Amino acid sequence: MYRKLLLTFIFVIILLLSYSIFIGNVDVRSYFFPHLKLSTSAPAPCAPDSSLRVFMYDLPRRFNIGMIDRRNTAETPVTVDNWPSWPANWGLKKQHSVEYWMMGSLLHEVEGREVVRVSDPELANAFFVPFFSSLSFNTHGHTMKDPATETDHQLQVLRHLSFLGGELECKFGKCDYMIYLFYSPIGNGRDEGAKRFSKLGRMCQVDAVRLAHLALFLMIDLMKFLKESKYWQRSGGRDHVFPVTHPNAFRFLRDQLNDSIQVVVDFGRYPKRMSNLNKDVVSPYVHVVESFTVDEPQDPYESRSTLLFFRGRTYRKDEGIVRVKLAKILSGYDDVHYERSVATEENIKLSSKGMRSSKFCLHPAGDTPSSCRLFDAIVSHCVPVVVSDQIELPFEDEIDYSQFSIFFSTKEALQPGYMVDQLRKFPKEKWTEMWKQLKNVSHHYEFQYPPKREDAVSMLWRQVKHKLPGVSLSVHRSRRLKIPDWLLRK
Repeated sequence: MYRKLLLTFIFVIILLLSYSIFIGNVDVRSYFFPHLKLSTSAPAPCAPDSSLRVFMYDLPRRFNIGMIDRRNTAETPVTVDNWPSWPANWGLKKQHSVEYWMMGSLLHEVEGREVVRVSDPELANAFFVPFFSSLSFNTHGHTMKDPATETDHQLQVLRHLSFLGGELECKFGKCDYMIYLFYSPIGNGRDEGAKRFSKLGRMCQVDAVRLAHLALFLMIDLMKFLKESKYWQRSGGRDHVFPVTHPNAFRFLRDQLNDSIQVVVDFGRYPKRMSNLNKDVVSPYVHVVESFTVDEPQDPYESRSTLLFFRGRTYRKDEGIVRVKLAKILSGYDDVHYERSVATEENIKLSSKGMRSSKFCLHPAGDTPSSCRLFDAIVSHCVPVVVSDQIELPFEDEIDYSQFSIFFSTKEALQPGYMVDQLRKFPKEKWTEMWKQLKNVSHHYEFQYPPKREDAVSMLWRQVKHKLPGVSLSVHRSRRLKIPDWLLRK
């Protein structure tokens, strides 16, 4: 009897072992031949592609590089061959040019990058909208004033434009409607607009106010085009990426991007429902000073004679009022340079020289919590001193800014003598470590074409990829909710 039980037990063990080998749970080779190396040359057939797959809408050139290369009126597709260089004499416009570098990165195809452009939208993880909204504002809409002005009020009224019988209802008369049709980048109105425009002749001169109207017409056309796309409708625009780094970019239609992935420099101007850290990507400003590529002094600490440096506008709105107060508190120190200045080509060069000869560079809040000055300091290897209580920083899930920056609250910074005293007591050895770390991380803040691995654009696309699980969650929830989302009411 015992013999039968033993045989039965052995049979069950053999049966279980055979089944485990068959379904792949047990690797007999590694058990009986522990020194046998298994082949790893071929990847798993279902190994996920690590690159973000992006479909870029083929918008007419007026939405993007047509604002840079105005002499080229051809409506040929934008390619590597006709991609224009960023104008060297555009000065401060460069700080908001993230849209330009992101679009360029999708045109330049190199294997092993963070992002791959796909021609089939069905294969895409995300959709890039190549509208240079910041440059559009700087080009067409920079004459817009505060909301209390009549012009701005009329522009906001334009949000209620409607197409009735092919005619655009607006309150600006025939001239602006003709300009809209003539410049309309999307739709069938361009030919009609050209004929009417020629008939009106000098009556329809394009002045500054009408250029502001044109900027809004472009946005209206764009959103109409996107909302008719099945890929926008499929996700409600949640997987669509919009670079909007100028605080006034998409100013009057920005609420239509509430669910989309916005690439911003901070969240200073908009409510959380419109733009927030959960769904949006924080970008660096594009630095306007030249990068400090030859920075190898024998004693870097002693080679920088100025303790604290600031050069820029001192009269700012909102949190930026701190700049005027700091001007008074920091006056009278021999080793502190605090100067009111505007961003001309010559002044940018002087700022670069000042940063390279300073141990610490002050970054107070401006009209919004962040500014280009922080990233100018990083590429100048000048330890940033940040005084901005509501600042959000790019790539902070990968980069620890406390390793190369110093932070003071506004309350601390406005205590007379406190900040200067803390910086004077800052250990030389610790400063030198921060200086070395700045040199190690500065390549993450470089915008360039062609793009390079781990540069700013590469980091931005990785941040977009990190947002996609949240996009999927939001899309799936929206498909089954039968009442308005209660989470958005909190």
